[in-house]
Amino acid sequence: MRATALAAFVAGVFLLQRQPELPTALALSLLAGAAAGCWAAALALAARASFARQDRIVAALAVAGAAFAGFAYAAAVAHVRMADELAFADEGRDVRVTGVIASLPAQLERGTRFEFVVEHVETPGVRLPSRIALAWYGADVRVRAAERWSLAVRLRRPHGALNPGGFDLEAWMLERNLRAIGYVRDGRAGEAPQRLDPTVWLPGPAIDRARQLLREAMQRRLAAERYGGVLIALMLGDQRAIAEADWALFNRTGISHLVSISGLHITMIAGLAALVVGALWRRSRRLLAFGSAQAAAAATAVAAALAYCLLAGWGVPAQRTFFMLATVAAALVLRRGLGPATTLALAAAVVCVLDPWAVIAPGFWLSFGAVAAIFLVMHGRAAARVEQGWRTRLADAARMQLAVTLALVPLTIVLFQQVSFVSPLANAVAIPLVSLAVTPLALVGAAFVLLPEPLASFAIPLFALAHWLFDMLATALQALVVLPWASVPIAAPPPWALMLAVAGVLWLLAPPGWPLRWVGATWLLPLFVWPAPRPADGALWVTALDVGQGMAVLVEARDAVLLYDTGPRYTSAADAGERVILPYLRWRGIGRIDALVVSHLDGDHSGGAASILRALPVARVLTSIDPAHPALAGAARIERCEAGQRIALGALEARVLHPLAADYERPGATTNALSCVLAVGMDSARVLLTGDIPAREEARLVARVDALAAPLASAPHHGSRHSSSAAFVQAARPRWVIVQAGYRNRFGHPDPGVVERYRQAGAQVARTDHAGAIQWRWRPDGAVEVEGWRLQHARYWHNRPAPVHEPEPIEADEPTEGAPHPDEALQPY
Repeated sequence: MRATALAAFVAGVFLLQRQPELPTALALSLLAGAAAGCWAAALALAARASFARQDRIVAALAVAGAAFAGFAYAAAVAHVRMADELAFADEGRDVRVTGVIASLPAQLERGTRFEFVVEHVETPGVRLPSRIALAWYGADVRVRAAERWSLAVRLRRPHGALNPGGFDLEAWMLERNLRAIGYVRDGRAGEAPQRLDPTVWLPGPAIDRARQLLREAMQRRLAAERYGGVLIALMLGDQRAIAEADWALFNRTGISHLVSISGLHITMIAGLAALVVGALWRRSRRLLAFGSAQAAAAATAVAAALAYCLLAGWGVPAQRTFFMLATVAAALVLRRGLGPATTLALAAAVVCVLDPWAVIAPGFWLSFGAVAAIFLVMHGRAAARVEQGWRTRLADAARMQLAVTLALVPLTIVLFQQVSFVSPLANAVAIPLVSLAVTPLALVGAAFVLLPEPLASFAIPLFALAHWLFDMLATALQALVVLPWASVPIAAPPPWALMLAVAGVLWLLAPPGWPLRWVGATWLLPLFVWPAPRPADGALWVTALDVGQGMAVLVEARDAVLLYDTGPRYTSAADAGERVILPYLRWRGIGRIDALVVSHLDGDHSGGAASILRALPVARVLTSIDPAHPALAGAARIERCEAGQRIALGALEARVLHPLAADYERPGATTNALSCVLAVGMDSARVLLTGDIPAREEARLVARVDALAAPLASAPHHGSRHSSSAAFVQAARPRWVIVQAGYRNRFGHPDPGVVERYRQAGAQVARTDHAGAIQWRWRPDGAVEVEGWRLQHARYWHNRPAPVHEPEPIEADEPTEGAPHPDEALQPY
């Protein structure tokens, strides 16, 4: 019953994180009362004389009380966290603050970023959250953790792109208590930053200062090494130096969990420390007088795990492992034998108490799912294993690896929409190599690297050996990943298929003697064979993805897919194609594009093209860009956009309306003026896609094209005041108009006058910065369904900018900000 009640508490926490709104104070009081009432009734019944079904009723009440308690507790903590917010009215204001740098600073292409604990707000009338995320742009920016600064900053509320199958930046920031994001202003008189104190001796920032010194020392020693970033990640949890190509390799082979401070590494370090101390303790009568060797080993394991977790930055995965180890160690010391299920459930409950948002992190479910699989498959074998030889131990290790791989298949499909069939083999080699060789060598090397010379030089051969071993592993992984079945994309399954698959896994991993074990495998089949959702015959789906300040629209029929534009490039290593479009296509189970239209060369429209062309087969590319441009590298067939073209894509028809062939030769024609304008659809279901054409090209288009009207149209140039002329709006006559723009973007898109012009013409303005990804679904009977991901799939932490809070245009010197990395561990603010 204890394990079930603890699991119910975790389930209550999870249920709260699925809510679009937090419960009111009255509802919260009722929930707390319900939890107390259930527990009081359970205690009262347990104290009475036994009667029929007494145990079941007591257990049911205890479990219900735990679920109510988990929901109420998570709601209460969330209310406190959400109250620490930046007001809409204070977004975009210049504010002077004093505080401490409280994280490991991350190097950007044009500056650095860090977390900042606000101690004092010098600007009157402004209330700021206690912890904010800042970027400081400039080539000469040098900051260290634990420094106190006075800074002029400009902030906004947490707001990230929201798309199906995508990363939720706002949830990530809420979990880390980062309640505003912004940048340092240092370009004007009175805004100069001031370092007030070189070192503030607070525990968290001081540990981050030590981590920063270690990172710098390791970077100097590993600067020329291909996988130096991996060794730094294994020590400090800082994965920013790992290349995108390497992440793709690790993900496709299923070993990405090893290239971080994983539970395996922490357990290994704790176990090694416990083994050494336990052996020494048993040899000393004097030490045995203070306590048992078992207690000493348990305490040492906890201390070693804590030290390693702090070195790693005390991230969520590290916390999960530490509390699990601490729970087991406490049970050993207190001599309270907790079963595997109770141990696992208790550790999960403790993590949820300390971090109620852990349940929305993929790593939470992957970590506990893997450990649960090991407990399940090794049940009853622990005692026998001690007396058996190496062959049996090897068989047990293989059995555990297979169990973990099988157990994580449903979660991997739901979370990442792909399965790596080479993962068991890759992990069989990588787990012992990374956990027992690479990580210990890097740890010992890190211990030497901060010492004075000549002791620091001992780190060189240790790092070299660790790097050589990982390099050999990466070479082997490269050989595996080229196999055609190495990684298979699978569309996100319906909830019932996931539940059935989990039941199937439990059936397959049941103890020996379980009847009809093979039946469990059949329950996994719907995950792989359930058809991905597609438009019906005669139906049209149009999806405007939330890519920030850029454009990407997917048009689908039953038998064809057209992608119009590919969003922006955020940094030299990140773009909307990799971060937004491809995850969405995987989530939908789309593995091929029939036509890719790159309207023009501007980076907010062509930035993700190269990533799309590398990742998916694309039948044809239609563009106004020079075919030799690097953005189109790898395209099999490139055609120039010219008005008059008609392209049949199954049931879809695409008509090119602009530019004319002569426009390419026109002197002074800008890239915006050459934007490919398309009318795409079938029958009365059509969308007009306009790129960034300015008002002059709109006038030529209106004069030349008779049938310009479409029920759905994109606002030219993201709703700029230099486009969407009255004549164009009248000619297009859209029922809905798409505006794809970044939240509080520096250009002021969309222009309020343009928005009003469309509304006066009877159009509904659909903004991705307000609604997230937006999908229009035309049914064969002509009815249309519209869904905004931020609105229909809201969570209580999602930013909801109201029309009354239309942002003022930001000054032109505000730098554009990067988009989040899909991996929760990469600090994507």
